[in-house]
Amino acid sequence: MFTLDQIASALGRPVHGDGSLSLRRAAEPDVAGPEDLALAMAPRYEAALKAGRARAAILWDGADWQALGLEAAILVPRARLALAEITAALDPGPNLRSEIHPTALVDPTAQICAGAAIGAYAVIGAGAQIGPGARVAAHVCIGDHAVIGPDALIHPRVVIGARVQIGARFTCQPGAVIGGDGFSFVTAEESGVERARRSLGDRGPVGDQRWTRIHSLGSVVIGDDVEVGANATIDRGTISDTVIGRGTKIDNLVMVGHNNRIGEDCLLCGMVGLAGGSRIGDRVVLAGQVGVTDNTEVGDDVVAGGGSIILSKVPKGEVVLGYPAVKMDTNMGMYRALRRLPRLAKQVAEMRRAMGQGKRDDG
Repeated sequence: MFTLDQIASALGRPVHGDGSLSLRRAAEPDVAGPEDLALAMAPRYEAALKAGRARAAILWDGADWQALGLEAAILVPRARLALAEITAALDPGPNLRSEIHPTALVDPTAQICAGAAIGAYAVIGAGAQIGPGARVAAHVCIGDHAVIGPDALIHPRVVIGARVQIGARFTCQPGAVIGGDGFSFVTAEESGVERARRSLGDRGPVGDQRWTRIHSLGSVVIGDDVEVGANATIDRGTISDTVIGRGTKIDNLVMVGHNNRIGEDCLLCGMVGLAGGSRIGDRVVLAGQVGVTDNTEVGDDVVAGGGSIILSKVPKGEVVLGYPAVKMDTNMGMYRALRRLPRLAKQVAEMRRAMGQGKRDDG
C-alpha cells in the first residue's frame, strides 16, 4: 500500500485534494478501481478515466480533476518522465536479502562487500569483487577477478566473464552475457572473403580453407549507470578492452562485438548489432535492428532509424536511415523516387510505342 502523498513526493509535485488516500497499485484509467492510482496523463485518456472507478489519478497539466469526479489528483507536465518516476517508486525489485545464499558458490578469495546479496546457486569466481549494496540473483555466474560496482542489480542467469569491470548502479536483465570471446578468426592464406573484399567481389577460386581463432586477451569495461537488456551479448576485446560509456542503455538481444567503444548516454535498441572495432560517440541512438559494420565511426548525437545498415563513417549530429544508411531526407527522396518507378516505366513504354508508331507512319 502507498498514499498519494508518497507519489507526490517522488514526483516533486503537489497533491490536489486528499493526499492521504491509500492505494494498492497503478492501473490503466479504464480498469482502475477505487484503490488504484489511474495513470491518465494526456487528454485522450479522459473518456477512459470516466469509464473506470478511480478515486485518484495522475493527470495532464491543466486538467480539471474535480470535473472528472476524482477525490484527488497530481498534475504533471511531462507524462513519460512522470511515468519513469512513478514506476521507480512502485517497483520493489527482486526480493534478495543482504546475505550470501547457502547454495551459492563463492571463491574464498572473492570480496563481497557489506550489504551485497548473492542469490541461490550463483557462482562468484576467484578474486572477484562485489560492491556494497549490489544484488546478484540466482544462477548468475561472475568470472575470476571481475569487479561489480556498488548498488548493481544483476538478474538471474547472467554470465559476466573474467576481468570484466562494471561501474556503480549497473542493471543487467536475465540471460545477458558480458565478456565472452570475440568472433575473430583467420586463415593461413588469404581467404576468399578477404579477396572478395579487396577486389570488390572477385574472390577467384576458393580451395581448402580452415579457420583459426584469434583469442580475446582484453575484457569489457562498463561505466556507471549502464543498463543491459535480456539476452544481450557484449564480447571482450582482442587486445584492448571493449568499452561501454557511462549512462548508456542497451536493449534486449543487442550484440556488441569485440573492441567496440561506445560513448556515454547512448541508446541501443532491440536487435542492434555492432561488428568489431567500431567507435560510437556520445548520445547516439540506434533504433531497432540497426547494424554497424566493422571499424566504423559514428559521431556524437547521431540518430539511426530502425533497420538502417551503417557501412561508412557517419558525421556528428546526422540523422540517417536506410540500407546503406544515408541522411534521412535523402533516404525519403530515394523512396519517393522508387515509388514513382512503375509509373515512369509505363510512361517510357508509352513513349517507345509512340516513337515506333511514328517511324512506321513516316515509312
